[in-house]
Amino acid sequence: MSKISDKLFQKKSQEQILAQLEKDEHGEHGNHLNRVLSVRDLTALGIAAIIGAGIFSTVGKACYFGGPGVIFLFIITAVVCAFSALCYAEFASRVPISGSAYTYSYVAFGEIIAWIIGWDLIMEYAIGNIVVANSWSSNFTSFLDKMNAGIHQRFPNSGINLHIPDYLANSTRQIYLAHNSFVELTAKHLPIPADIAGMNALWNSAPHIGSIPFIINLPALIVTFFITWLVFVGIRESRTSSNLMVAFKLIVIMLVIAIGFFYVNTANWTPFVPNGFGGVMRGVSDVFFAYIGFDAISTTAEECKNPQRDLPRGMMYSLIICTVLYIVLALVLTGMVNYTHLNVGDFLADAFHQNGLNWLSGIIALSAVIATTSVLLVFQLGQPRIWMSMSRDGLLPKRFSKLHPKYHTPGFSTIITGLMVGIPALFLDSDLVTDLTSIGTLFAFALVCGGILLLPRTEKEKGKFRVPFIGGKYLLGILLLIVAGLALHFNKDSCYDFTHSLSIKPADELVSSLNPNEFYQLTLQTKLTHEPDRITSPPISKDSAIKYLSSLDDNQYTSIVRSLNAPETEKYDSGWGVFSGNITFWVFVLLSIVMTVASFIKNLSLIPVLGLLSCFYLITELGPTNWLRFIVWLIIGMVIYFVYGIKNSRLRANL
Repeated sequence: MSKISDKLFQKKSQEQILAQLEKDEHGEHGNHLNRVLSVRDLTALGIAAIIGAGIFSTVGKACYFGGPGVIFLFIITAVVCAFSALCYAEFASRVPISGSAYTYSYVAFGEIIAWIIGWDLIMEYAIGNIVVANSWSSNFTSFLDKMNAGIHQRFPNSGINLHIPDYLANSTRQIYLAHNSFVELTAKHLPIPADIAGMNALWNSAPHIGSIPFIINLPALIVTFFITWLVFVGIRESRTSSNLMVAFKLIVIMLVIAIGFFYVNTANWTPFVPNGFGGVMRGVSDVFFAYIGFDAISTTAEECKNPQRDLPRGMMYSLIICTVLYIVLALVLTGMVNYTHLNVGDFLADAFHQNGLNWLSGIIALSAVIATTSVLLVFQLGQPRIWMSMSRDGLLPKRFSKLHPKYHTPGFSTIITGLMVGIPALFLDSDLVTDLTSIGTLFAFALVCGGILLLPRTEKEKGKFRVPFIGGKYLLGILLLIVAGLALHFNKDSCYDFTHSLSIKPADELVSSLNPNEFYQLTLQTKLTHEPDRITSPPISKDSAIKYLSSLDDNQYTSIVRSLNAPETEKYDSGWGVFSGNITFWVFVLLSIVMTVASFIKNLSLIPVLGLLSCFYLITELGPTNWLRFIVWLIIGMVIYFVYGIKNSRLRANL
């Protein structure tokens, strides 16, 4: 058994990796990646990956929950990302080859963990790009519609029509789900939201193939194939395109900040934290999405002029620049309009529209298109290089590592990445894959932080980056106690529920447990019933009430349940229901205890430990359902590894 374990966890040494890189670069055919990227290029790639869909879509929602105080969340998230970025930077300096977290895990943990993280990174890069492609399509169609409206206003008889038919610019799954909701709401005589009604109309009016409506997201496919071609023909072309797009994005953001500054009303900053610290933290997933991407530049290590010096700098520079821009932009936005007006899709354009600056909306719409294009470019650049590294190690077929003789890029891997993103983007919507992208990214961050703890400590060499060593022997325990104290102080209600084994029942279980009078009171409280003299037989079914309650966000639902006049046994779970609902949190608590003890015994470096714990805490916020999906994804990957990878591993063949 121990022999099997030794083989599965066999590590590659840094010397082996660097020797293989030297051999590949000076082989008989000289077919290697082109080293053309400087610090400036890497910083631009980092900014291109970070400032994308987030700043044009999710940041407004975070401002809505946290008010002006959302800047504290940007700072907290930046610090968490900085922990991971420092660990990525050290690995990139020690092991300067393509492969990112996959290669780093091979050095720190061994082959099977390297395979797991390589398979996991598909979720961040390839599957994550499905979200980006959908976002690009939405931004592009919105931009064309704004142009169309402007042309028709100035030239009503021009005959120009830039509108893309709706059945060619929407995901099949999103329209299908909306159609089902419309049918269900109609059958129950419930009000139908305008967006549901509009998507149902599209379902009925779209061309049909037999009985199936023909609805696809064609712009998402086209932009994916265009970016794939750009990445295929060379790193120089990708670098130039990225630099130009980043320059345009930064100019627009600076323009927005500069003009918006003159329309700031400081009264909108009072209160600064309107919903308390809990409100600020509600936007954590939205803000985290706005930071994803800085790690992608580590996949370009073999295309850097001086990766050991430049990669760490590029990561940290891009993270710092983006954090400053996010904070300033959040302050300007919450100063221009009240934070309650920012929970809309095009919040940037809307904030300027409310201040009479309609002419900026077209520029902002174009910038959103450019921003998402640059993100798509960076991630399409990263995924093929991870597959190339896995193929070099024998864990994937050799074709994945074959470089194009003319363009010196991993051609086959690039094409497969394009197909893997473009075809699903035709049919799938963002909601299905967003959480998987997030959990995959956080898992990769956590393993990189953990990997630094396993590397032998070495003296800092000139030109090579090392994570600053801060002993965690006593500091970690003290910091965790401080964090726990702050959580108890600022989230008293949630902590009370947790410590008193109170877990609010899901909507279906809650409604089923109520008697007729309690259920009627619930319908009055939620304004589903407007007849206070009617005590029995409410005019709404329990199924309809369940659907309504399920549509509420956590805070709204929690508030309703707490104020409902009903026995606690009907409102709250107990026993296994409580434990299973909080199982991910208990895993985090157990990990925190283990790391605290380990830090005390071995005086572990504080920064990677904090990075590891921070990532796992954010993973617990994604809930057990997403953990289950993630585990299923990893199981599929393990099947592939034991069917192909383990038999073809070059490392095992050399033993």
